[in-house]
Amino acid sequence: MIQKPPAAPAVRAEDDDAADDDYEDTPPYHDYSEGDDSHDNLINDYLDENDNDDMASASSSSSAAANGKQRITIIGTGWAGYTLATSLDTRKFAVTVISPSPALVYTPLLASVATGKFAFYLAEEPIRGKKRGLRYVKARVEGIDLGARRLRCRTAFDWCRHDDAFEESFDTLVVCPGCAPNLFGVPGVREHAQFVRTVDDARQLRRRLFEQLEKAACAPGLTDAQRRDKLRVVIVGGGPTGVELCAELWDLARSDLARLYPGVADKLSFAIHDVAPHILSAYDRKLHEYARERLARRDNVDVRTNSHIERVEQDAIYTKEDGRLPCGLLVWATGNQSVPLVERLEGARKSGDGGLVRLLTDARLRVYKPRREEGGGEDEVWEGVYGLGDACDIEGAPLPTTAEVAVQKARYLACVLNSGSETPYKFRPKGLVTYIGNHDGIIQDREWTGKLAWLSWRQGSLTWTRSFRTRSMIFLTWGVNRLFGTELARL
Repeated sequence: MIQKPPAAPAVRAEDDDAADDDYEDTPPYHDYSEGDDSHDNLINDYLDENDNDDMASASSSSSAAANGKQRITIIGTGWAGYTLATSLDTRKFAVTVISPSPALVYTPLLASVATGKFAFYLAEEPIRGKKRGLRYVKARVEGIDLGARRLRCRTAFDWCRHDDAFEESFDTLVVCPGCAPNLFGVPGVREHAQFVRTVDDARQLRRRLFEQLEKAACAPGLTDAQRRDKLRVVIVGGGPTGVELCAELWDLARSDLARLYPGVADKLSFAIHDVAPHILSAYDRKLHEYARERLARRDNVDVRTNSHIERVEQDAIYTKEDGRLPCGLLVWATGNQSVPLVERLEGARKSGDGGLVRLLTDARLRVYKPRREEGGGEDEVWEGVYGLGDACDIEGAPLPTTAEVAVQKARYLACVLNSGSETPYKFRPKGLVTYIGNHDGIIQDREWTGKLAWLSWRQGSLTWTRSFRTRSMIFLTWGVNRLFGTELARL
């Protein structure tokens, strides 16, 4: 066994289904939606042809399933796990996906579905039925024995009183369980904050927002000040997730909510709090300053940087700088926290992105064994064990925890496994785009702003999806909303 005894982690993966989702915090607008069965032409896109060191082909595994196929087990159904599972050649491999979540969540669309732009079901893609020969198991992986090549699992059924433990063998393992939200040890966050990492989160966010609107509209004896407190939405996190959510909520407040709640919706206000000195730190200075200036000039929008949240209560947050600040709804949209499965593995190490514990891999995405003592030679890797997604990183070449990175790595690994290529992975960055409301946005690579950036962001709503049916429904919904307004009654 290569695992340490389990410790009580700060964040439990089972408390948030997004622990199995490779969350894209800065969605690019480029299309990743090629067909599942023709990936050989993608090999050159993600291979570094300048490096051709020897690599054992994954297809030469000494173990094989009873039907003669090599068994590949994938942990997680996030961007990395889903992309890899639907890209592998199931004529050659017996592919098993283990995850408590049976669907890929289109995380860049969650703010849109929370504010009624799309139906909730359009923000996820079920894993079942997407690939002939693909096996899905609804369970959590609780332990990994890499030496014996076995997984210790427990079923994860939503309505069962008791989940069953079982073991699963593998020939090749791909670890991509994603991350959980980072609470930073702030008291009260888990009890009172709303997350935006799953479709259920988006549904609950909309319900809580409308509950506050109904209270402000119907509760007797409320003063205007009390109504404003109940309608103050605080978003902690100034990355693209927090900024886009604020932008979409602001758009909703000045359009459909103004019609549904006259005299009430105008009291809605939004505040973004971030501990960093500026929001959207992944962007160049010119762009993040443009975004902040555009947000700050709008009515009822407040951007507070260098803000340190000390504790959270049901109807207020406490900051080091301003003390108690009342709020009716708190949304927690900060960074990532390692899941317990990764933290317990002896090979897990802190990466270069703020100390997040991740499995480190070589340039071929093979997971390293526990580090040797000083002077012990080069680190060894586990043959047939790969790491993808937010939970893993390449040693010496850290990459952001985004869906773009997860998808590229997954497609590279699928090419390697399908073709036996020995060429290492090479990251090819795409443009970042963030919507800031009122048909405005920013694009990193070309430093575009305004409606052109907004159109690129809206195009991403289509290109992120994986099925023609979903794209068609999204496009149709845009037209219906344009003609009749957003449908907000059905939650």
